[in-house]
Amino acid sequence: MGRRDPGQRDGGLGLMPGAGGGAGAVLAPGLTEVSYSTNQANALIHLYRAEVGKMTAWRQRLDMTTNWSVVTSAGLASFALGDVGNSHATFLFAMFMNYFFLRLEARRFRTYEIAHHRVRIMERFFYPAMLGDKVDPGWHQLLLAELGKPRSPMSRNDALGWRLGRNYLWIYAAVLLAWFAKLDLEQPKGYVLTFPDAFSLADIGNFPGWLVFAIVGVFYLYLIWLAVRAARTYPLEEG
Repeated sequence: MGRRDPGQRDGGLGLMPGAGGGAGAVLAPGLTEVSYSTNQANALIHLYRAEVGKMTAWRQRLDMTTNWSVVTSAGLASFALGDVGNSHATFLFAMFMNYFFLRLEARRFRTYEIAHHRVRIMERFFYPAMLGDKVDPGWHQLLLAELGKPRSPMSRNDALGWRLGRNYLWIYAAVLLAWFAKLDLEQPKGYVLTFPDAFSLADIGNFPGWLVFAIVGVFYLYLIWLAVRAARTYPLEEG
């Protein structure tokens, strides 16, 4: 994957790759052949299968949350645009609901990354060693630390930004465009958009339209900041 190797968090995993076991290979300091008993190998294989199973389950939960967001947004947009009398505040509610789903999905993604990190450790060290590659024998301590005290390799903001870049920015863009369309449809034909009077289009009861626009603008800038910040730390893989 194109994102940062999760092992960089521990300060050692990124410095302990296999060195290759071919004839005449020059071993880097600290790299050696690692052998395993049958019980040890079986235990690690079963652990690997269990962690991959966890990843699969959490991946399905991530897709489920995204589906909830898409269905909710589509339903609310259909309701708001279906009748001129329906308030444009429906789209503001859609933005709030999508943020709730985003927070929920980010929490699930952090849990998913715990299992993913363990899988990457074993894929980088255990299986190369089983296939005759040279690895750092101290990698077991890294895996034991992960098992003893599970922790996600990313912060909550990173997880929010990662899921935003993947799915939710597109959903939020669609909701924003639909909101603008709703504001325009509520006006009579021939209406000429002028500023600052145009801000009154977003009036909600006693709340002035300029304040509504300001809140939505700040909220979207916050989302963009999260996505850009996460893209620098955990860049999306190509494709």
